[in-house]
Amino acid sequence: MKKDKSLYLVCNAHLDPVWLWEWEEGAAQALATFRTAAELCEEFPDFVFNHNEALLYKWIEEYDEELFHKIKTLIKKKKWHVMGGWYLQSDCNMPCGESLVRQILVGKKYFREKFNAEPTTAVNVDPFGHTRGLVQILKKSGYDSYLFCRPDSERLRIPGDDFIWVGYDGSQITAHRAPGHYNSSLGKAGKRILKWLKENKTKKTGLLLWGVGNHGGGPSRKDLSRIKDLKNKIEDTNIRHSTPEEYFTKIKNHNLPRFEKDLNPWAVGCYTTMSRIKQTHRKLENTYYLTEKMVSHAFLNGLMGYPKKELDDALEDLLFCEFHDILPGSCISEGEEYALHRMGHGLEILSRLKNKAFFCLLSGQKKTGKDEFPLMVYNPHPYALNDIICCEFQPDEPNDDPEKFWAPEIKDENGTKIPCQLEKESSNISNDHRKRVVFRASLKPTAMNRFNASLKASKPPKSRIREIKDDLKLKSGKAELVINARTGLVDRFQWDGVDFLKKDSFPLKIMKDYPDPWGMKVESFHTEIGRFTLMDPKQSAVFSGTGKKLLPPLRIIEEGPVRTVAEALFKYNDSRACVRYKFPKKGKTLEIEIKLFWNEKDKMVKLSVPTVFTQGTCLGQVPYGLEEYPRSEKEKVTQKWTGVLSEDREYMITLINRGTHGFDFIKGELRPSLLRSPAYAAHPVNSKPLVPQDRFEDRIDQGERTFSFWFDAGTAKERLSLISRESTVKNESPPALCFFPSGKGRLPEQSVLIEDETIQMKALKKAEEGNRIVLRLFEPIGTGKKVRVSVPVIKKSIEIIFKPFEIKTLSIDLDSHEISFTDLLEKKK
Repeated sequence: MKKDKSLYLVCNAHLDPVWLWEWEEGAAQALATFRTAAELCEEFPDFVFNHNEALLYKWIEEYDEELFHKIKTLIKKKKWHVMGGWYLQSDCNMPCGESLVRQILVGKKYFREKFNAEPTTAVNVDPFGHTRGLVQILKKSGYDSYLFCRPDSERLRIPGDDFIWVGYDGSQITAHRAPGHYNSSLGKAGKRILKWLKENKTKKTGLLLWGVGNHGGGPSRKDLSRIKDLKNKIEDTNIRHSTPEEYFTKIKNHNLPRFEKDLNPWAVGCYTTMSRIKQTHRKLENTYYLTEKMVSHAFLNGLMGYPKKELDDALEDLLFCEFHDILPGSCISEGEEYALHRMGHGLEILSRLKNKAFFCLLSGQKKTGKDEFPLMVYNPHPYALNDIICCEFQPDEPNDDPEKFWAPEIKDENGTKIPCQLEKESSNISNDHRKRVVFRASLKPTAMNRFNASLKASKPPKSRIREIKDDLKLKSGKAELVINARTGLVDRFQWDGVDFLKKDSFPLKIMKDYPDPWGMKVESFHTEIGRFTLMDPKQSAVFSGTGKKLLPPLRIIEEGPVRTVAEALFKYNDSRACVRYKFPKKGKTLEIEIKLFWNEKDKMVKLSVPTVFTQGTCLGQVPYGLEEYPRSEKEKVTQKWTGVLSEDREYMITLINRGTHGFDFIKGELRPSLLRSPAYAAHPVNSKPLVPQDRFEDRIDQGERTFSFWFDAGTAKERLSLISRESTVKNESPPALCFFPSGKGRLPEQSVLIEDETIQMKALKKAEEGNRIVLRLFEPIGTGKKVRVSVPVIKKSIEIIFKPFEIKTLSIDLDSHEISFTDLLEKKK
């Protein structure tokens, strides 16, 4: 009988490097799994084993050289297939677009160098959802197809398990959702095959994942023997050991439906669980790309060598901690602590590199004049900035004279005095010692900017602290902010006569939650069960530890010509919150700093931003894209900013974050999710309790956590054009340091300039191969652009046309100074 159907069996052994176990156990299981798979590849002539994740192969290379060489031989014989090609199966929503690029760049480079292998099907079977921005990334990284499992059909309606996935820029790849999960139980692969055949009688071509997984395992002799029997017994279906690429080649000419959305949601609690991990990841991510730009600038000017090994080590720390059970917060507490340790390692490497590059870029700065304290601020961005800078410095000696005070004065490079104010320094020495100056600075792009501080003897200043008895009304140009003295909340944010917020804005709301860190059984956290309220003066005094019996819970704690800082203290059950509102004297961006002292369980905290746009549209940044979210109660995921458009799309509010991903949006109310308090790795199992009922069990995110947001409002045109850059600047902040230069050397040339207010520079780095610099640019709001980009250090410029949401990668040859375009793997087009 002719076999007119084909079932492609893709054997894999999904292995989480960290999950319910620590990485050492993950490495041990990788060795055992790969050893068994290699033996079975040799024993069964037609068997093909598939495995991805460069990290696991690196472990084999390091710990078992003989096995590594055996795998090399099996790959050459096409008995072992390098699948996927990424560094590991990362989360596919929370890393920035550039980090997803690096997952592929590092992974594919490893597989190319070690095995001469380059997969064309990307594989992420276990991550909890997939951003639509992936499509362009995959397409420009040499992929034509994508294999995934989640979300399942109950959470995500797609037009079929095979479809054309369309990206924000119009890029297309073929995608397949494997509906039957990625694992099979030991000895039950045959049952899995028979089940698939029964449920897909009319399907001519199919793909089936099998192999024991999560803790490794893969193929077994029993399963392979059973599959061999089935291949002979099943008369109408050609059952074959295969690869994802072979399946996609078979269906590439099929007339497949198109899908033009992201592949979300699944496990929505993971957008918020383990806030320390998410914030430290964002810090490492920001620091990495900032440092990379700085060292590239110094390298281009011949001021330092390019520290590739150190950058590679820090990058691997970043990529490892983007794993889909680390960054989402679904691992055990030991996994959390190791990830924090690992990211700390990356941050330590980068702190040294960033400092070295900073010092190098001070070349050519004049020696300091008498009684001057030079404040150096480096702008890593290819456009001018006007922003508030904070910098501490140390006077020559502490001032112990109670009748005298050293007041700072700051001038720019032209000798023009600029507004500044003194705020409380980080230390707590009560005499006139350290100076923390806050000043508004105009910064030249990709350049070191110098400001000279001096100290003038004056009378000791009066206390900056002022109780707010009536509503606090602050004005800045066309903007007005009102903070209610009775609630400690914002009652008005107005710009140019337009109100943007309802009364009682920015409360901390408490939502009903569950011990499950994934949130597997829910799609939203919308049931409010309480909120933080303003303390009374006695509670405020006790919480603040001042020694006073009474302390007003709402006070101005800093005020000067640059900004006003108001502090409000709140309580909820056994938890406390310190909220600081920072409003500028020039500009309209309201900074909100929240310090939470959290001691609750099975509850979530959301920051509420109730806009007046009750029928407005919610937008948010996603990896290399911009998402317009549906109006629903479902929890959503974002990158560095979210926003709300008015009903007529004329006005817009924006909210920048620094490591907060989950949020919801209901009837104009934007609610970022700050933290949850589930149990570690509490996986739902039928109706059993998620945590033991006979003992204390640790909960996630107990204790002190800090969150930062920047709120702004204006016309939609202004907000959309500026918000992507603003969010980058708040996350990759210009470093500032008091430094006394030697006066030697020459001033560096600027690295990159962009003559446009929207286009972003996402990366500036040395190419993986050759004497080239790679410059990655992105059009973030979907309008398309024609832009001139200059590279002053080589005295070259180029005009570039961007399609909506297009990523452009430029290669700058440092020998010929030729500028050309490449793909994301840095291969010339």
